[in-house]
Amino acid sequence: MTMPVSTVKAADLARIVPAFVDGFSIEATRPTVSDIAAVAQTAPPGTAVYLSAIAGKPHRDLIEAAAKVRAAGLEPVPHIAARNFASLEALDDVLSELATQARVRRILMIAGDRDTPAGTFRSALEVIETGLLPSRGIEGIGIAGYPDGHPRIAADALDRALVAKIEAASQTGLSADIVTQFTFAPEPILLWLRRLRNLGIDHPVRIGLAGPTSLTTLLRYAQRCGVKASTQGLARQAGLAKHLFGNAAPDAIVGALAQACGEGQLGDVALHFFSFGGVGATARWATAARAGRFTAESGGGFRVEPPAA
Repeated sequence: MTMPVSTVKAADLARIVPAFVDGFSIEATRPTVSDIAAVAQTAPPGTAVYLSAIAGKPHRDLIEAAAKVRAAGLEPVPHIAARNFASLEALDDVLSELATQARVRRILMIAGDRDTPAGTFRSALEVIETGLLPSRGIEGIGIAGYPDGHPRIAADALDRALVAKIEAASQTGLSADIVTQFTFAPEPILLWLRRLRNLGIDHPVRIGLAGPTSLTTLLRYAQRCGVKASTQGLARQAGLAKHLFGNAAPDAIVGALAQACGEGQLGDVALHFFSFGGVGATARWATAARAGRFTAESGGGFRVEPPAA
């Protein structure tokens, strides 16, 4: 079942999009020094940069990336994948270093992709329930959400797990928000948000979208992440105009979400951009949209303008 999303009028885009994009976050996988500099030079100070967890990579890489993000005046939010840690002590060591070297205050707490856990932790909930996170300076956590569903977990099981993690976070003194997997169309996002609110879950939500990138790259990541790359969603993405950076951008989706969420019935919603097409390009696109530097186009989309020289 889908829900109709009305086309945003061009005159409304200039009013609703900048406010909706304000407070955006960016996700990156081990960004380089130049990547971090590009975000720091473009995005507002304190912009949250989420740092992906990679199974098999040294935890030292994550710690160093978080420290560089903090040094650049940005807010590091590392992914902590429960299944990547051999023991509670190993997790404690990483959290301690993240606190001392990067002053990490928020994390995205996930189970992780590996089929065989490195230790005793199998789920994010198990880590939250240890009570370790607040003792290492963690004030809040992000919890994964799946508007398009999960390839291996039923929707009702996802709902139960989400509620359990939110309750466990509250019991240990942590604030919680929900950070979603990326999707290709606004309809499943809005349906999922309404269902979430109807369940009484009123926590802030960061909606995951792919930043400017090619359709080939989108398909590759969708397959890797288990996202439903629907024909309709990809056709809509393919129909988007080519923008400043020569890639398809999520402008039509942003416009539709801004209109729906701007009505005030879906609670606290922000945007979270996956930087598949490059960290710098994603930061420039999001910052231009936030500043209203774009030109409205037909179909509810918009073309961002190049930064001033």
